[in-house]
Amino acid sequence: MPFPKAGELSKCLITEAKRTEARSWLGEVSAVILQQSLRDADTAYRNFFASLKGERKGSRLGAPRFKSRKDSRQSIRFTANARWSVTGSGRLSLPKVGAVKVKWSRSLPSTPTSVTVIKDAAGRYFASFVVDTDPDADATRMPETAESVGIDLGLTHFAILDDSTKIDSPRFLRRAEKKLKKTQRALSRKQKGSKNREKARIKVARAHAQVADARREFHHQLSTKLIRENQAVAVEDLAVKGLARTRLAKSVHDAGWAQFVAMLVYKAERYGRTLIKIGRFEPTSQTCSHCGHVDGPKPLHVREWTCPACGALLDRDINSARNVKQAAGLAVSACGAQVRPEPVLAQRDETGSHGFPPEAHAA
Repeated sequence: MPFPKAGELSKCLITEAKRTEARSWLGEVSAVILQQSLRDADTAYRNFFASLKGERKGSRLGAPRFKSRKDSRQSIRFTANARWSVTGSGRLSLPKVGAVKVKWSRSLPSTPTSVTVIKDAAGRYFASFVVDTDPDADATRMPETAESVGIDLGLTHFAILDDSTKIDSPRFLRRAEKKLKKTQRALSRKQKGSKNREKARIKVARAHAQVADARREFHHQLSTKLIRENQAVAVEDLAVKGLARTRLAKSVHDAGWAQFVAMLVYKAERYGRTLIKIGRFEPTSQTCSHCGHVDGPKPLHVREWTCPACGALLDRDINSARNVKQAAGLAVSACGAQVRPEPVLAQRDETGSHGFPPEAHAA
């Protein structure tokens, strides 16, 4: 059965629905946001069916769900033809809403094409604008550099750089657990459906929002610093979903690796940097960054060891960061040549060895 056309959906679900008593409230809002909701629903269903047919890359998508007033996130989108504007006094004028007072985080670099008003679970409102940026201005903010960096992400330290720099993990969730437990207990004691329960729910949502905001700010500052100082960035492609099903799940979610890497991706694309993701099966924690000898997997409590081949004393995290950089082809020797250890044949008397290079065993 073919997809219904956008005009048919608009006529049936908006124009004719407004005339009915049950859907007369649709006329109280701007028609533009109703059209945008239809467009989002159309995109969601197309992606869902494309995922079922195997035409869409990535994990399989579920069927679209109906919106609810109980959703933790509510949003409306106004396009240019909705006749919204920013007033001279700095307020945001929205159709059928009026002039809204705005606390601006920054000035708009150009005339926006659309604005999305978002209400989060904590009852806060945000206005997100779509604007065109100037590539020349971006190049001025982030001039080219000859530096490159390899990053190893962890839990004890959030990020370890190949130059031995270790960035501590803030552990925002762990530090806020006492406050979160207190607000959650207060919520559980309130009667369902009461006003006091709604007040307690908002307190819980605000406590979680503070943790998420602090984590996001940390990721933004660190990712911007790395992109500004390096022309090329190499990072390991971690299986976050798999790690989130282990006993380290809370710490993995608290670190927020996926969000951090996503920031590196879009900032590298915007500012003309190169981001290289290393495969998760690369034996970065098993290979000596000095000679390339693969010493096999090691338990997590082993933080330092001596390479049996060259005798170098290796720090587990720093060694992994250097191997990430070498695997990306970013390590350069003093003469300017790229450095990456050549495969070393295993010994014939090694258990399970058939003369394959060590990478084959590590996989």
